[in-house]
Amino acid sequence: MTAPRNVAAPVTGAVGRFFAGVGLLLRGLGLYVRSPGLMLLGVVPALISGALFVTAFATLAYFVEDLAAWVTPFADDWPPSTRSLTRVIAALAFLGLGGLLAVVSFTAVTLVLGDPFYEKLSERVEERLGGTPGAVEVPFWASLRRSVADSLRLVGRTVLFGIPLFAAGFIPVLGQTVVPVVGALVGGWLLAVELTGAPFSRRGLRLADRRSILRADRPATLGFGAAVFVCFLIPLGAVLVMPAAVAGATLLARRSLGQSIERD
Repeated sequence: MTAPRNVAAPVTGAVGRFFAGVGLLLRGLGLYVRSPGLMLLGVVPALISGALFVTAFATLAYFVEDLAAWVTPFADDWPPSTRSLTRVIAALAFLGLGGLLAVVSFTAVTLVLGDPFYEKLSERVEERLGGTPGAVEVPFWASLRRSVADSLRLVGRTVLFGIPLFAAGFIPVLGQTVVPVVGALVGGWLLAVELTGAPFSRRGLRLADRRSILRADRPATLGFGAAVFVCFLIPLGAVLVMPAAVAGATLLARRSLGQSIERD
C-alpha cells in the first residue's frame, strides 16, 4: 500500500505547527491519565527498559574521563588548562552522543517489550476519535517482527547521525550550544518515526510511507518528537511519559494523514 499524496497540513506558520506538535504530547498525556489501569501497565515495560539504560548511561558517565583522555592523546603535552578544557569538551561530546543513543534505543527496546500493550493503547485512542479509517488486520507475530525490524533500523540511523554530531561536539561554543539543539531535533524526528509505527502499520503503511507522510508536516513532527526527547532526558521522565508518547504519536499519525484528532 502506498502513502497518500498531498496530505494537507494545517494552514499555520512553521512555528505554530511546531508547537502544535508539542501540544500533541500534552494531549496524549491527558488521554492516558484518564485510564489509571492502563497507566500502571504502561509503566511496566518502560520501567524494565529504563533500568537497563540508566545503568548503561551511569557506566558511561563513570568512565567518561578515561574515554575523553583516550580520544585526545594529542593533548597530553599541552598546558594543563588547555588539556583540561579539551577533555571536558570531549567528555561532553561523549555524554551527548550517549544521551542521544540512550533515548532512541530506550524507545526502540520499550516498544518491543511492550508491543501488545502499546498497540492496544494506540487502538483505544483511535476508538475515542471514531476508529481507524482503512484499518487492516495485523497478526501479533507480524506486528512484533515489524516492531523489531523498525527498531533495529532506527538504532542504525541514530548511530549514523550520532557520529557527525559527536565530532561536531568538539567545536568550542558551537559544540555546546548549537549541536545539542540539532541533536534534540534529530533525535525527535527519529522518535516520532518510531512511535508512530503502530497507527501507520494498522493502516497497512510501511516505514517508507511513514517517513514520507510525516515529512508533509515536518514542523509538527519535529515539535512532537523534540518534546518527547526532552521529557525522556529528565530522570524517570522516559518511564512515566512513554505511554503518553504512544498516545500522542497516534494523534500525530492521524493529523499527518488528514484525519480528525477531535472527539465526535
